[in-house]
Amino acid sequence: MAVPPVLVFDVNETLLDIEALAPVFDDLFGDRRVLRDWFNQLVMYSMTATLSGNYVDFATLAGGVLRMLADIQHADIGADAVERLAASMRTMPAYPDSAEGLTQLRDNGFRLVTLTNSPHPPGQPTALENSGLAEFFERRFTVDACHAFKPAPTVYRQVCEELGVAPADCLMVASHVWDLLGAHHVGFGTALITRPGNAPLPVDALPQPDFVAADLRELARSLPPPSPKGID
Repeated sequence: MAVPPVLVFDVNETLLDIEALAPVFDDLFGDRRVLRDWFNQLVMYSMTATLSGNYVDFATLAGGVLRMLADIQHADIGADAVERLAASMRTMPAYPDSAEGLTQLRDNGFRLVTLTNSPHPPGQPTALENSGLAEFFERRFTVDACHAFKPAPTVYRQVCEELGVAPADCLMVASHVWDLLGAHHVGFGTALITRPGNAPLPVDALPQPDFVAADLRELARSLPPPSPKGID
């Protein structure tokens, strides 16, 4: 396939390492593995909220899921636990390969933007800014503008409308198959980054990623530069 000229990056776990949150869960629950339970349920309830016609921002939902898990596990997490988690989410580090891979992709002529479920907190730096990756992107989109979470079609179409491009001009880059399925549905190309704990979903009836790479350096090596027509 011809590689689309606009690369649309997911942020959490694709560019930024959510495992940096594990010490918070170790302190609160005595078990770092609760991080994965929390993250999976956060994604599940974000989708459920959208399907049921409801919306709160991702940070608010993240705090609610944390309190729900504490109730389930009979854990006394303290009044400041939600803010501690929120602060940790804003300071997640970039993966070691992120800056190098983004540099190569930008130098190869791709347009780089982000699309995240996370809101842009007013008056505070975003996680991308704190990680030093914000400078790589010409635009940074959040689902807040649509009041719907990924993988709702309107979220991906928002990117096309704002950039003035067709869905076929976009390649969604994410570590989560569910995100890529949503992007594929509206006509994006897809690239799966197999961060630890993530892998392709081998179901023949479902669309498979156009590209699969272990990290952004490998993705940059595997994508041929876009044609000059695609980057006017």
